[in-house]
Amino acid sequence: MAERPIARYGVREISPAVDLLDRHVEELRLVGHTVLDSGLKPEEVADLRGRIKPIIARQEREFGGAQAMARIGEANTGRALLAYDKAFLALAANPQLMGLVERMLGQNFVLSQQNSTVLEPLNGHNQSAFHRDLPYQHFTSSRPIAINALFCADEFTNENGATRVIPGSHKYEPFPSDDAIRKLVLTITAPAGSFIVLDAMIYHGAGENRSPRARHGVNHVFVLPFMRQQIDLPKMLGGRYADDPKLSRLLGYDYQTPASVLDWRRSREAKLG
Repeated sequence: MAERPIARYGVREISPAVDLLDRHVEELRLVGHTVLDSGLKPEEVADLRGRIKPIIARQEREFGGAQAMARIGEANTGRALLAYDKAFLALAANPQLMGLVERMLGQNFVLSQQNSTVLEPLNGHNQSAFHRDLPYQHFTSSRPIAINALFCADEFTNENGATRVIPGSHKYEPFPSDDAIRKLVLTITAPAGSFIVLDAMIYHGAGENRSPRARHGVNHVFVLPFMRQQIDLPKMLGGRYADDPKLSRLLGYDYQTPASVLDWRRSREAKLG
């Protein structure tokens, strides 16, 4: 049975909500957050979860060990996972997620970063402090310029440190007062296999993990191409996926800074066909 329309008067313009993605778009624009089903099966989610810690362990070895990582605030953190395991490239290019990001940012956007955080029981993480995923920025824009999507490799609950947000703060330039935060803060619980999608300018942070098990997540930040990537993915990937039209654009191959005037003109010539 269809729901009755919500009563209103004096209204001439109504935001259309044709399908489910439109509803997610409305939530993102109004309050700055939404929860999106990835469409992955439970066994696929479990497989991804099991791939996170081995990559973090490998990156710790590359940098000199867990203590060296902890000294720079990188404990239990993995970066650019897709360069180590192509399963995470498929996650970044998830069709449901791509559909939503395209509606928010348009057809041209780039993956700026893909990071994994493992929130251990009763152990803080630098992502627990409130922040924007475009840090140190105190401006708002009429349209979103970046979207982040946190993949829940575990169920996110009140007990294991689910993400906290300050609704509407993506439209408010300064960091809100402590009193406002205590009154407005919202904890987003979400099932395993979903994406917590945020306007990257919303203030958010991880909660405290009071459960007996670690909580795994993989965050993605998609940006308009005028912003640089956190890590030069085309260089790190060494040309892999450059011949795939969709992946080359997502990974930033189409937006690399030319090394010379000649390179710039050659790239322009290539676009003309």
